[in-house]
Amino acid sequence: MQTTSLMVRKRIATLFLLFTLGFFFLGGRMFWVQFVRGAELSEKAAQNRTRDVPVESKRGIISDRNGHDLAISVSADSVYAIPAEVLASKREQEVAQKLAPLLGMDETKLYERITRQSSYEWIKRQIEPEISQQIRDLDLPGIGLTEESRRYYPKGSLAAHVLGISGVDNTGLEGIDYFYNDLVGGQKGRIVIEHDAANRPIPEATHQYVPPVDGANLVLTIDETIQYIAERELDKVFKERQAKAATVIVMDPATGEILALANRPTFDPNNFADYPASNRRNWAISNAYEPGSTMKITTASMALQEAIVNENTPFFCSGSTKVGKETIGCTDHRAHGQQTFAQIVENSCNVSFVQVGLTLGMEKYYHYLNGFGFGQPTGIDLPGEAAGILVPQERAKQIDLATMSMGQ
Repeated sequence: MQTTSLMVRKRIATLFLLFTLGFFFLGGRMFWVQFVRGAELSEKAAQNRTRDVPVESKRGIISDRNGHDLAISVSADSVYAIPAEVLASKREQEVAQKLAPLLGMDETKLYERITRQSSYEWIKRQIEPEISQQIRDLDLPGIGLTEESRRYYPKGSLAAHVLGISGVDNTGLEGIDYFYNDLVGGQKGRIVIEHDAANRPIPEATHQYVPPVDGANLVLTIDETIQYIAERELDKVFKERQAKAATVIVMDPATGEILALANRPTFDPNNFADYPASNRRNWAISNAYEPGSTMKITTASMALQEAIVNENTPFFCSGSTKVGKETIGCTDHRAHGQQTFAQIVENSCNVSFVQVGLTLGMEKYYHYLNGFGFGQPTGIDLPGEAAGILVPQERAKQIDLATMSMGQ
């Protein structure tokens, strides 16, 4: 009898111990979940029951150096659907019938989109104001309008290759609009939509709205008037010469600021899809060109800086000169005869500039080439810039020095 009583007491003690351990384990677990991981788990739960509808920010204004607007943002409504609310209304067929003709969409395809198992569906982006108002007047269940921003270039094709383009998602795709996208793009806002446990949007749920932050404004070195004149004259040359491409750059020599930059053929960034993609190529920065006789001014500045010539230093041009086995002819294949340094610049004399370059020598010539930035990108604030082509000094020969001196 005593043995039985002892066994019972042991069992009770064991059960009590197990119960106590279980209590402390569950209590500890609850404490861990509630207080240690509480914030983390609450955040995950919120993420699991909500979805975000992005709201685009308004891109900053891009203006010329005098404050004239070259790229602005205008408001445009976009249509979206919350399928759960459309289905809950039992009016999905009516919604599709009334909405399709306004948006120029196929009714069957629209019906499929507004009844999908998704948190939200973009129906059409950046619609015209009059269409937007008609949709508001219809007050269709589950159909919403959110204000988005659309890029607009008020000057049309003016400075198109500088400004670039923006896409329907309000992101810069080319030009300045792409290069400074993080600056002028701002920060997106959002509409937060709640879901139930089955991942279905909750009809009539409270939707949180987080407003977007507009982008910063940008002022260019471009002068609208100079840009207009440069493009007008470029159009004349492009047409007269029946050229395949043409480029003009106007720079302030004192500061290096770009006052105008244009290419032909061109495009209107408001309707860039209507033009061949090749029209958007920025020839001014993406292609390498022989400087030609403009390089003679650079060679002349080197020689004057090194004091190996002055304006009266004599030169003689016989019409050609030999460098190694190569013969270099003069401008227009004629001899200029006796000239001063000032005259060889005026006459753009190949033979005399070859003599100047060879007198400077390889070491000094490359010192100045590197100083001027030849063979290096300029660092212009535009995407896609290509570096110029320059023979590395260690591979350069006398004939290279000779031809570079006159720009070929």
